[in-house]
Amino acid sequence: QVQLVESGGGLVQAGGSLSLSCVVSGRTFSSTPIGWFRQAPGKTREFVAGISRSESAYYADSLKSRFAISRDNALNTVYLQMNSLKPEDTAVYYCAAESALWAARTPSDFRSWGQGTQVTVSS
Repeated sequence: QVQLVESGGGLVQAGGSLSLSCVVSGRTFSSTPIGWFRQAPGKTREFVAGISRSESAYYADSLKSRFAISRDNALNTVYLQMNSLKPEDTAVYYCAAESALWAARTPSDFRSWGQGTQVTVSS
């Protein structure tokens, strides 16, 4: 069974940065894309960034200038670096794994999810 644990969330002022981590347990890490999603109160879960098993990164168009995703297969960890944060980035951030797609980018593409980490950006 795959388990995902996110960390690194917190409170930051607008313009600041945060780095999120997602540790994935299980043998499937290197064979699956990993995605980051976020969900703000009252809104649907939206795609933020993903990274394929070959370490190709892909992003939501509106975020690619400020966010960067990377993975360390030796540590079973995926990182999301978030810069120039805005109040509208406030949300619970989730990582997801286990997809048959090369560059999965919708929630239904992934089978396993973490519990999420809260990111709050103050104005």
